[in-house]
Amino acid sequence: MIGGSAIRGSRIGAGPIGEADRGDAAPRRYVSYFCANGHETRPAFAAEAEIPAEWDCPRCGLPANTDELNPPAPPRTAVYKTHLAYVKERRSDAEAREILAEALQSLRARRAAGEVIY
Repeated sequence: MIGGSAIRGSRIGAGPIGEADRGDAAPRRYVSYFCANGHETRPAFAAEAEIPAEWDCPRCGLPANTDELNPPAPPRTAVYKTHLAYVKERRSDAEAREILAEALQSLRARRAAGEVIY
């Protein structure tokens, strides 16, 4: 045998055709999940598997459930707060004016003493 293939009459990827040669597929069930944007997702689960109450929508990422008329609400995202916003939560306007007045008085006293301030 000169330069021949050990597997004659076959090509790459060829294999048995049909379920009888591969074995039976596991029984499955498809469950519909609905998100707040109206998308429907139908993942397959094994017949004996426990079905989750919620599933993430692959199209928009929102949570989805099996109730088409009452899908779960989108999660609330926290609004970005600046440092000033957090300070305003802790201090009243009167306290802020008092702290500013003390800081200005200290600054003016240091300038009057001839201290170099940057």
